[in-house]
Amino acid sequence: MMSADTPAVEAVSVTRRFGATTALCEVSMRIAPGETHALVGRNGAGKSTLVSLLTGLSAPDGGEIRFGDGPAPPIADRGAWRARVACVYQRSTIIPALTVAENLFLNRQGTLIRWPALRRRAAQLLAEYAVDVDPGVPAGDLGVEQRQLVEIARALSQGARFIILDEPTARLDAPAIDRLFARLRSLSESGVTMLFISHHLREVYDVCHTVTVLRDARWVLTEPVAAVSHDALVAAMTGEATGLTAVAPRSRAGTSTVLRLEGLALHDAFEPATLDVRAGEIVGLTGSGSSGKVALAETVGGLRKASSGSVFVGGTAVRPGVPAALAAGIGLVPQDRHREGLVPLLSVAENATLPIAGRLGPAGVVVPARRRAVAEELIARYDIRTESAAAPVASLSGGNAQKVVLARALSSGPRVLVLINPTAGVDVRSKESLLGAVRAAADAGTGVLMVSDELDDLRHCDRVLVMFHGRVTAELPAGWGDTDVVAAVEGVAT
Repeated sequence: MMSADTPAVEAVSVTRRFGATTALCEVSMRIAPGETHALVGRNGAGKSTLVSLLTGLSAPDGGEIRFGDGPAPPIADRGAWRARVACVYQRSTIIPALTVAENLFLNRQGTLIRWPALRRRAAQLLAEYAVDVDPGVPAGDLGVEQRQLVEIARALSQGARFIILDEPTARLDAPAIDRLFARLRSLSESGVTMLFISHHLREVYDVCHTVTVLRDARWVLTEPVAAVSHDALVAAMTGEATGLTAVAPRSRAGTSTVLRLEGLALHDAFEPATLDVRAGEIVGLTGSGSSGKVALAETVGGLRKASSGSVFVGGTAVRPGVPAALAAGIGLVPQDRHREGLVPLLSVAENATLPIAGRLGPAGVVVPARRRAVAEELIARYDIRTESAAAPVASLSGGNAQKVVLARALSSGPRVLVLINPTAGVDVRSKESLLGAVRAAADAGTGVLMVSDELDDLRHCDRVLVMFHGRVTAELPAGWGDTDVVAAVEGVAT
């Protein structure tokens, strides 16, 4: 029996090395039973490494992990680890081709599967945790919010009372975030312990009791959330006694239109939309998850084919498809950098220069020295933290991987840049670096269409368009207030 002072989980002076690199250096953290504990830090601070130790995916080179009043199980005993801890990752581990019931009991269904009984057990489990999902539907048909709830239910059903939530709100809209937070508070009240990892510091104040900060692979502070100001938290993360950089006023954008949508529509996603983006202008596009904003941006970028209407760049109609969009001068930063933005097996240099590979040597044959030189210039320009241009892009932290995606989109000097949630899942300073690069591109004459749910992103825009139920319903000039945006997103008047 644990005493009241015994933590639910504890990292005791853990160190983890990868060759000559120290990914964690004597980091300690105690999480009380039933507590929602935030773990924050810039990309590369050591958060992912600590999670790998807490979930048994790797063993510390020094120190130890403890659960309750005993040591962690051996690394090879996966069943014992699953009974103690589960992680709901930013990238879902749900298998889309399987049903919800099959996902819930994956590897636990027994040798002889009785499908009606399995579905009944799944329905009971979902009802127990108030997850309103049909256990018989393919998991691929679920929304992001539903998949996360199914993953939480699966973890709890295996006996784990400690759950790690890795950027759980990165792909949720505001109402879904509110519902998730209500569910997390309920789980906390029932005794479930949670480690909440987020780059959105306001969420830390909304849902967490305690916060731990890592910086440069070391522990910096652990304090009750209520005792740490926003500026103090940013300072702890960055090592600088400053908050976020203020957004400077931008000069008036040019008068020439570089991007025009005329009656652009996509069945079941968004209704006919007509809008212009001028040279040097940053136009924000926001709305709820079901508003159609992402589908519109993906249609402009060539990932989707419109059911009607046209896209024009510099007055010339653009054919459907990504190659045609690239040829027309549209650079795209897609929503999912892992699936759509990067080729994991290629290097940083290869990923960053993909659109211009044909220019890096005679007759379209890439000259390695030329590619390396161009890549190194892009790495320096966009402050990409990597061992070298030849390093695999999969080795980068989230923020630096996103910088590679942006560098690639800008490598060809596009007339139009389309960004979809460009700062989701990246740290405070990486956000500033990314948005600074976007502003520099606009200052050089690129027209920018930026889809984002983040108010801090939208503050960089010259104007903001709001979509609601597939239609553009509001246009907010620079100087808008937070209430104006939130009200328009929710479809209510201020």
